[in-house]
Amino acid sequence: MAKLKMTGKELRGIGYPESPVISMAMGLMEKHYKHSSLDEALKILSNIKEAPADYLEHPVLGKIAAQLLPKPAAEGAEVSLNSSGITFSVFGSEGIEAGALHQMYTAAKLPVAVAGALMPDAHSGYGLPIGGVLATDNAVIPYGVGVDIGCRMCLSVFDLPEKDLEAKTGFFARTIQENTVFGSGGQLARAADHEVLHSNLFNEIGLLKGLHGKAWKQLGTSGSGNHFVEFGAVTVDEFDPVLGVPAGTYLGLLSHSGSRALGANIANHYTKLAKQKRRLPAEASNLAWLGLDEAEGMEYWLAMNLAGDYAAACHHVIHEKVARALGRRPLRRVENHHNFAWKEPWEGREVIVHRKGATPAGAGVLGIIPGSMTAPGFIVKGKGEPASVHSASHGAGRRMSRTAALQSISHAALQEQLRAQGVTLLGGGLDEAPMAYKDIHAVMAAQEALVEVLGTFQPRIVQMDGTPPKPWMKKGKGEEVPGA
Repeated sequence: MAKLKMTGKELRGIGYPESPVISMAMGLMEKHYKHSSLDEALKILSNIKEAPADYLEHPVLGKIAAQLLPKPAAEGAEVSLNSSGITFSVFGSEGIEAGALHQMYTAAKLPVAVAGALMPDAHSGYGLPIGGVLATDNAVIPYGVGVDIGCRMCLSVFDLPEKDLEAKTGFFARTIQENTVFGSGGQLARAADHEVLHSNLFNEIGLLKGLHGKAWKQLGTSGSGNHFVEFGAVTVDEFDPVLGVPAGTYLGLLSHSGSRALGANIANHYTKLAKQKRRLPAEASNLAWLGLDEAEGMEYWLAMNLAGDYAAACHHVIHEKVARALGRRPLRRVENHHNFAWKEPWEGREVIVHRKGATPAGAGVLGIIPGSMTAPGFIVKGKGEPASVHSASHGAGRRMSRTAALQSISHAALQEQLRAQGVTLLGGGLDEAPMAYKDIHAVMAAQEALVEVLGTFQPRIVQMDGTPPKPWMKKGKGEEVPGA
């Protein structure tokens, strides 16, 4: 028997309001009434709508009924932090600024906090610090995920000689520039296509309807700030069965970008809803959460996952275009999110693990940890360390703010660094200069217990946005961009 599949149009047809209750009802019915016919399911939902109070005690349908009842006048209860927070491990503490530590201590006092950790590349962000990992009980924190939802690394390893990068620099530079676009508002003149753009969620969730057109135009673009696409040399010292690439040196394409305007709008919209529902003390206001048993929380979860799929699709479009230009299929593709939330088991129960600027590092899980435009990146395999909540750093991490970098680093110093490392920079400002970042080797040394290094990526031809950062981007060290 076919499983139940519903659409928002059908629910609106029986009088359901245009609100998160539609997504919640669809999800619950398709999960718990999957063997019912569509007519049977719509009849149940119609009955709930007519008399929601009659269903409040039902273990499944009561969640829908509660959303259909009139809301109490005073919504948004004050929430106090716990007097003492959960304990959490800090990796590479000597290189972490006080602001990031303070933000993590604040997050540890949330009533929903279960476990946490701070990565060695950590620095201040909005709410949860960048490099912060927080597991919660049935709650998702939009700013615990971050503004750039699903920000992602993607590496394609090609069986081509590294020496081609020096011999054919112009060709490889054009290949990057012809196959993606940079900038906070960057859009492609000719839009790409991908199955993610045909998701029903663009029709079912009101917020997403208005974002679909721009998402289509931005698919395959790369954004601004610390986002990049670069060619370099991949070195694998010995064969690892999980990576599956023989020892040797290869040509690699590495990209770093996220979900663009789609993710930024989702993050800001649902953070606003979370703040309305839960009024936290000022220092914790950006840590407001939504319950996954609440309509808004379920809707954010669906939208967040769509943004993650969209971010992955952006990378895949770029990498497939480049592969066609090179006339080669990659030997291996390695990729991972680092601004996301996952449902994972923890000490016998399911929790929501937020990794804001942190790489998943469960046992045997592959990932990429980049350095800077001149420093190497690392192909890693997670060791599944509980102390880090199965996580690792997402990069070297900033050691100075964008403003400080612009004020203290000269163009001459940047050019000298590029020459010394043999890097051709196609675009990238002083705010992204290597000197603005921590020593990636020190960061990797601080997390030897978290990941095993399987290979390295040495940048050779680097494309970034390069336009001066906006004033609101320069204020803090954060890599988060409130709009894209």
